[in-house]
Amino acid sequence: MPVPSADPAPALDPAGPPAGRTVLDPRDVSRALTRIAHEILERNKGAHDLVLLGIPSRGVPLARRIAAKIAAVEGNEVPVGSLDVTMYRDDLRMRPARTLMPTEIPPGGLDGKVVVLVDDVLFSGRTIRAALDAMNDVGRPQSVRLAVLVDRGHRELPIRADFVGKNLPTSLVESVRVHLEEFDGEDSVTISGSGFADPAPTDPEETR
Repeated sequence: MPVPSADPAPALDPAGPPAGRTVLDPRDVSRALTRIAHEILERNKGAHDLVLLGIPSRGVPLARRIAAKIAAVEGNEVPVGSLDVTMYRDDLRMRPARTLMPTEIPPGGLDGKVVVLVDDVLFSGRTIRAALDAMNDVGRPQSVRLAVLVDRGHRELPIRADFVGKNLPTSLVESVRVHLEEFDGEDSVTISGSGFADPAPTDPEETR
């Protein structure tokens, strides 16, 4: 008669976040964003002329959280907006139609500002290239910097983040997923996949 395992594998919740190895837990995510906020302030010598633009979808709440951490240090609110890059992507003809996301530029605009683009994962760099093109249509910043929660490597364009929460070496067949409280009910970063996995990403936001 077979003996049941003493530690059965937990059932996966089909409605929950995808399974994978957790590389950042909620405290790690919070610490990473705090560090990014302080590095932005140090690089900019304060919050003067700062504007944070999140790239939808998960870059937007990350930008808001970083702005809140900056405000807690400086005592001043930092303008936060969002920048949709859908129509500026170079793969529009190769992939299904994407849902347009909001572009919201703070009332002060971008001209002469120090703009920090915020995204969750930096991969190929193509999303950031699209963001730079999109920004050309809405203003002319003094300078543009990039903050990402995770840099997973495999760049296809000469783009580098100025502020990184975690550098995460990966293979191309692995998937990196960022889960945020605002969307997924929890904060974490997971990595999944193996040499036998389908190398095509299942999440459109992973094609970056």
